[in-house]
This record gives sequence, structure tokens and C-alpha cells, in this order.
Amino acid sequence: MSSILIGKTVTPFLKEHIPSLYAPIGKPRNEETSKQKDPNTRYCYRHRPDSKCRRAADEAKMIMIQRELDKLSSADQQAITHVWSLFSAAPARHRELMLQGVLAQLCFPQLSLVSREVSEALKIDFITALPVEISQKILCYLDTVSLTKAAQVSQRWRLLADDDAVWVRMCEQHVNRKCTKCGWGLPLLERKKLRNYTRQRQLAKSSSQGRIQELTDAYRAEEANLALPPGKRARTAGFLEDSPDGKRQRYNGLVSREAPPQQERKTRSWKAVYRDRWQVGYNWKYGRCSVKTLKGHTNGVTCLQLDDNILASGSYDATIKIWNIETGEEIRTLRGHTRGIRALQFDDSKLISGSLDNTIKIWNWHTGECISTLQGHTDGVVSVHFDAQLLASGSSDKSVKIFDFNSKEAFCLKGHSDWVNCTRLDINSRTVMSASDDTTIKLWDLDTKQVIRTFVGHVGHVQQVLPLPPEYEPDEELTQGVNGSSDNTDTVSVTSGRGGTPAVSFAQGDRASSTSTPRDEDIRMLYGSSFAADPSRPLPPRYFLTGGLDSTIRLWDSATGVCLKTMFGHLEGVWSLAGDTIRVISGANDGMVKCWEPRSGKCDATFTGHRGPVTCVGLSDSRMASGSEDGEVRIYSFKDVGNGSDSGTPK
Repeated sequence: MSSILIGKTVTPFLKEHIPSLYAPIGKPRNEETSKQKDPNTRYCYRHRPDSKCRRAADEAKMIMIQRELDKLSSADQQAITHVWSLFSAAPARHRELMLQGVLAQLCFPQLSLVSREVSEALKIDFITALPVEISQKILCYLDTVSLTKAAQVSQRWRLLADDDAVWVRMCEQHVNRKCTKCGWGLPLLERKKLRNYTRQRQLAKSSSQGRIQELTDAYRAEEANLALPPGKRARTAGFLEDSPDGKRQRYNGLVSREAPPQQERKTRSWKAVYRDRWQVGYNWKYGRCSVKTLKGHTNGVTCLQLDDNILASGSYDATIKIWNIETGEEIRTLRGHTRGIRALQFDDSKLISGSLDNTIKIWNWHTGECISTLQGHTDGVVSVHFDAQLLASGSSDKSVKIFDFNSKEAFCLKGHSDWVNCTRLDINSRTVMSASDDTTIKLWDLDTKQVIRTFVGHVGHVQQVLPLPPEYEPDEELTQGVNGSSDNTDTVSVTSGRGGTPAVSFAQGDRASSTSTPRDEDIRMLYGSSFAADPSRPLPPRYFLTGGLDSTIRLWDSATGVCLKTMFGHLEGVWSLAGDTIRVISGANDGMVKCWEPRSGKCDATFTGHRGPVTCVGLSDSRMASGSEDGEVRIYSFKDVGNGSDSGTPK
């Protein structure tokens, strides 16, 4: 192509479509066009070919093209450059015509080359191109493995993938519940940590970062120090300096001196929270744990409770011992009962114990002082449970007693024909559940003092009843009655009303009706007239577990009275249960502790080590404890693996 022909064809074409580059500034339409067109659009290389492209060039590709271009003659180089210039200056419609004409002339090898080049060019970094909010919304749909891989793509991807807005959704999906997609469930934070995180999260809602804070290691060390007796506490210089008023200040749930100004709280991202919880959940899943053995009782351990870093245990030796879980040391011993301790429960301020000497005692476990003694049962007390101002106790005198600390009143519930081994209060619905040696479980209405329903199915003494949290939902096959392995066709539940003949409902009939989702009014009717008449009254826990000396654990629906699942695995009778939405643990007469998946009823792990029947178990997010008639308490820690006196995997 001659220079004259180029001047007549190429140059006018370029001036027409790209005046800002090929036309003088003073020409008409040039200034107006430059103001109207935005050169910073990130899609200019595709939708705005006549504007200045901001797309980064592929350096390796351009070097290769330049090398091949240099091999040609000067005339060929000029011709190819003009073709490129014409295509670059052409608007979208002209480009399409050019491409269609070129493609019509290509042979198969050239089409293959175009296919390879186009497949690479079509790859767009959409995460970087989209707005931040949309990118984070997309990343929220990834699982943990994919999200961590996405953070390795580039710095921009890492910034988005590590953001709290993404990981807080991941925590909500997995922490304290089983994910319906991947099946993973992560433990809930320990109680004191949870209070701190909840408080900080509420404060963080108004901040742009949305991060959470936790106590530093120094504060946690001081908290553990304060749990020791006064004579055994270590003096810590940073926290025990006298304040101007000489008074202790309460900080985040623990008593300490005013922290020095330089002591700052750590800020943690939700990804770090998830990583810590995931490590604990991983150890739970594969049985990686460290084991500590607490020895001090001179007779069999009958009951225990662990909470934060404190464990309380009761024994047939008529003593209650308070232990420091971190160190394994005995903090103090509570003495006052004259016969064996069968039940205990404690919170931040008090401990309540039930004994075979027919009494219930209330203790200040921090000082070891017995505050009060409750008498009312005519035989040994084998179960206690308090919730808010109410206390329920079960006894070998076949009765359940309810004590109200506010009104100082008490009343008795009679209906069992043998020992009442376990009681569980629900203060919101004002109901109580009781398990008995008469092989039945009863649900009581505290307002009417009547039995709402009697659950029949065990063929041995029922030792434990465990209401499951409101978040718990069983597998669909259990609620739809298609799981033949449970075989509960002989299960009958008896419903008692205020006046009238008890109505008997068979499990098979209830299963057939459970295929359709019942309305709230229909569910209320199943709990009796007092619930149906008051729509604002909370319902009792829908699902609960029971363990009996028939070696089985049963899952029940409290609304219909149906036994949804029977869990087999223990060789001898089940004495104790503890659990949450993620896992359930059981201790039995065969000396074993088993860990169960509560939704499906599958046994995940079996722990051995006790030389006698396991009479009591306790559970927290990262620990499990078991007490036995061999007089020992074993603590399994799934958080700090390898720091205990023993470690290993379950059988």
C-alpha cells in the first residue's frame, strides 16, 4: 500500500473514530468527545474500543509478537501495523464485520490458534472487577478449603477472602451447629470467652472493621490464679497493684485490679476464631486429645460438672471436690453431708448438692461455706437441677420436689412408682422432665402440676434425660419415619389432661402424621390445653435423649411422644449423658465413654481407660470429663493436645 493510498484511507478512518489521538486538539468534536468519554472504564478493551484502554498488556506475548514482526521486511511490517491500527480504531460494529471476514478465510490450524488464544483472553478476574460487596457475597458461598485456596490467588483475592464479612458467615454456618452441606460442626466458645466475644461483637457493629477482641494471656492467667485458694495464689505484679480507692474492679466477668494503661486487648479476626474452633473440631473428629487423671476421692465418683476451668465432683465418700482443670490440682473439699453425694450443679456463685442423707445443700464453693440445707425428701436425693429461681430434685422416695427461691415455697409431684433418677427444668416453658426406675419418663406442667405426657419405651431403669438445644434438628428420615433401624413400633406414649381419660397414641400413627409439617396451633394442642390456651407461652424442648440400664440411648419427640431413634453400642447399662447440638457423650456400666453424632445417632468414637463403671460425664466445647466407681476423674482435652499427662486416640 502506497503512502498516498494510506493517506486517503487509513488516516481519515483513524481521525474519524479516534479524534483524541489522530486529530488536532483544535478540531471540532475533539474536545467535546474527550469530555464525554471516560478513559478509565475497566471494560474499555471490550465495550469501548475507541477509548483509552487501561488493560495491562501481556509482556511475554508482546515480546513474542515483536520478535516475529522483526523477521519480516519493512514493507510487510508497515502493512501489518496498518491493519492493527485500522482494527484498533474501528467501533464495535466495524470490528465484528472485520472479524467475521477474517474468520471466514481461516484454515483449520489457524482456527485452532484462535481458539487457544481466545480461551486465555476470556479469563477475567471477576473478583477484582466486581464491587467489594458482590465479591464478598460470592466468596461466602465457598467452603473452607476453597476459601483458603482463593486467598492464595493474588493479593487482592487474599484481602477479600480474609475479610471478616466472609468469615463471620462461615462461623455462623459451622460454630455450635452441624453444617447441612459439609457435615462439619465446630465447638462453641467457652462460656467466659463467649460472653467476651458477644460483648465485643455488639460493640463492633458500629465500627467499620467489625473485629472482635478477647482477653490477653495475662488476663487469663490472672483468672486461673484467682480460682486458687488465697494461700496458693501467686502474686502478679501487673494486676494486684492497689488502686486509688483500694477496691477491686470487675473486668469482663473476672475480678481483678484496674489493668495498667499499657495493657491492651488483642484484636482477632473472625478467620482466626474459625481457625481455632476448626482445630478443636478436627481433634474431636479424629480423637486427638490429651488426658489428665484427677485422683483424690476415696470412693466411687457419682457426679461431676465442668465449666470453664473449674470441675466439681461428688463421691460416695460424702465429699465434694473442686478442681482446677488447667493444673489438675484440688482447690478445696466441701464437707457436710453424712452420706454419699449423688448429684450436684454449680454456677458462678453457688453449688447445690443432693445426698443419700435425704438433704440438699447450697454451698458457696469459692469459700467452702454451706449456706443452706433443704429438707423435704423422706429418702435419698439422687438428682438436682436448678434454673433461675427454681430447683427440681428427684429422690428414691419416688417423688419430684420443686423449690422456688423467690417465694420460699415448695411443692411435690407424685406419679412415678420407683426412684426418680433425673430431673431437668425448663424455666421458659415452666415444665420439668423426670426419669425413673419405673422405666418411664414424664413431662410435667409446673403451672397445673399435672403430667403432660408419659414416655414409654425403655425396658430398663431410665437413668438420664437430656433435653437438646432449640437449634437441634434430627435427620429428615427420622422425622418422616423411613428409618427402619430404630424399630419403635412398640413404643407408646400416654398423654394426661386435667380432666378426662388419658389418650394413648401409638408411634406408628404419629409417624404417618409427621410427614406433613404441623402448624404451631396443632403442636400446642399436643402439649395440652394450658399451652393451647396461651399462644405466648414458650413450648418445652422439642427433642430429648434418654439413657437407661437396658444399654440403649433413645431420641424422643416430646410433642408426639414418638421414639425417633434407638442408639445401640454400649454393652451394659447407660448411667450418664451430656451433649449439645454437635455431639453427645455417654458413660456406661461397661467402663466406656462413647461419643455420638446426635442427628444421625452414629457412634463416632469410644474412649476407654476407667477400671470401673462410668457413672457420670461432662462436656464443654473443647473438653470432656468422666467419673467412675474406680474413684478417678479423667479429663480429655481436645484443645491443647500433648500438654496433658497422657495422650492418644480413642479405641
